Amino acid sequence: MDISTNLVYNNYVDNNMVPNRNKTICVNQNVNTYKIKNYEEAYRRSLEDPEGFWAEVGAVVDWYKPWDKVLDNSAQPLTDWFVGGQINACYNAIDRHIKAGKGKKVALIHDSPVTESVTKITYDDLHEKVSLLAGALVNLGVVKGDRILIYMPLIPEAIISMLAVVRIGAVHSVVFGGFAARELCARINHATPKVIIAANCGIEPNKIVRYKDILNTALDRVTEKPKHCIIYQRPNMEPSPLTPGIDILWSDALSTAKHHPCVPVEANHPLYILYTSGTTDKPKGIVRPTGGHIATLCWTMSCIYGMTEDDVWWTASDMGWVVGHSYICYGPLCAGITSVMYEGKPDRTPDPGQYFRVIQDHKVNGLFTAPTALRVIKREDPVLEFGSKYNTKSLRTLFVAGEHCDHETLTWAGKALNVPVLNHWWQTETGHSITASCLGFGHNLKPPMFSAGMPFPGYDVRILKEDGSPCQLLELGRIVVKLPLPPGVMTCLYKAPERFINTYFNNFIGYYDTMDAGYTDENGYIYVTARDDDVINVAGHRLSTSALEDVILSHPDVGDAAVFGVPEITKGEIPLCLYIKNKNCSKKEEDINNEIVQNVRDLIGPIASFHLCAPVQGLPRTRSGKTARKSLSNLASGKKVIISGTIEDPSVYMSIKQVLQKLGYAKNAPDPEIEK
Repeated sequence: MDISTNLVYNNYVDNNMVPNRNKTICVNQNVNTYKIKNYEEAYRRSLEDPEGFWAEVGAVVDWYKPWDKVLDNSAQPLTDWFVGGQINACYNAIDRHIKAGKGKKVALIHDSPVTESVTKITYDDLHEKVSLLAGALVNLGVVKGDRILIYMPLIPEAIISMLAVVRIGAVHSVVFGGFAARELCARINHATPKVIIAANCGIEPNKIVRYKDILNTALDRVTEKPKHCIIYQRPNMEPSPLTPGIDILWSDALSTAKHHPCVPVEANHPLYILYTSGTTDKPKGIVRPTGGHIATLCWTMSCIYGMTEDDVWWTASDMGWVVGHSYICYGPLCAGITSVMYEGKPDRTPDPGQYFRVIQDHKVNGLFTAPTALRVIKREDPVLEFGSKYNTKSLRTLFVAGEHCDHETLTWAGKALNVPVLNHWWQTETGHSITASCLGFGHNLKPPMFSAGMPFPGYDVRILKEDGSPCQLLELGRIVVKLPLPPGVMTCLYKAPERFINTYFNNFIGYYDTMDAGYTDENGYIYVTARDDDVINVAGHRLSTSALEDVILSHPDVGDAAVFGVPEITKGEIPLCLYIKNKNCSKKEEDINNEIVQNVRDLIGPIASFHLCAPVQGLPRTRSGKTARKSLSNLASGKKVIISGTIEDPSVYMSIKQVLQKLGYAKNAPDPEIEK
């Protein structure tokens, strides 16, 4: 970062937008409440004595055979943990709790306003269904190491399928339900599953997504077809026709199967392959190891989230994303906690009070969601006309991740639910938090504004310049992690070892490149400002999209916003903002625009060259809550945009194109197309 950009961020600091070294929150002048002895000791041990530290973490789950060696770092950046240990993820998620006499405890609560149903599944129930499906897979010839692709909506059968697969030592690859046939085909071709498990449909507020039809189209295109497809026909929905010789009804498969025991696997045996979004042409399949992952996840339920076995945990995500894998399924179930699955929207099934209702109805103690969901609820129910109808006193903490959370939304959510709202940062590649405020360590429940917490044990986080030299405090740079990486992170990219090395480890030798930008403060808090690709380069000055969005979202009439770079002849690139007005806003568009521009000028400075903004009806968000900024930038630049199947509402692109054209952009851009 050059001097002039530092001045921009200093201005940002001086206007209370980020904490600086003069604004530490203290009980008194002699006590720094951000310094936590337990955390500092654990973090130090995790880096200085990784074998001793992670051996203790590994002991939180059950092993068939103890490991021979905690850490094998002889082939860095490839790192193996708990080498030689024998374990099974399904045993730890189900069987060990039944063995401990907790089989009658509710494992899963499926709350589905789209089907007007609530289903509670005990650990005994889960064992019955999972072990039978495991037996059915064995009957179809599935053996240890085979890949099984799962294509389902957010229903209990998705988790049952995942656990059945790993019960027999096979490897699951869950594909987000509703992905278009093109993306589904790419993943089938790459993973070459022996069996596909799919539901006949998914249910949206205004439509039925016919998964079986999408699957049929994908299978017509694949180069290597699976031997069989197990099809779950959803109750009270029109059943899908089956393909003779390939398709087997879920109920038929289970009716002829016998209960199958767990198959031990080596600790570094693949648990699953999960493809990152936007990888249609070149699938990037994250390979997750079994032992280190489930041990770490189980530990994080108490260490990060403060959950006990008596608590109810809700992760408002989808099984197609890493958050669903880690914190709807493996984390809470391995810890013996009740996990809520919510099949609905934050605002439309049927109203924006549903998150409050779910908390009340199921006495939720901890909630993990994407900031986008909170922004949607805030926009649609700003004074809690719907939300105030429900009692949310059971909730202790709200956690957010997946997308930058602006301060206005964070503050609103904290007041609406009367709980601390804690931001943390992690990636599909890591499988759990890189940074967090850990309840188990007693971290401050009011961390500095905009921070994503402190480095989680095992992550030696550094901020580097492009030349690899360290950044100063509060200086924007690339966030990297010094090797070795802790247990549970990805071990490779499936069928792409060279790409694995080139993508993550060649830019900064000896470090894992997160490809995110950010900075750190004097207390050790990490601030993640943007995906490095989202940093806008204005005449050589690097500006973070999240820094601009924070200012824009502080405007009382703005409910949501996205900032992205657009071409400019003299500066190369300048920021453009599209925003959504709050419900019932009566102020003129011109007045809001002028106020937004002035706010950015006051808080960021004229160096941002910010003067382009306009309201829109909707923004392109993925179902995991991320903003598709790159597609907006491409559209503004006149490039062809293929709308990914991950986008929640593809229709927003056409109205956005019209708005961009009024601003002088996207003049010759072709209409965005939905991938098929």
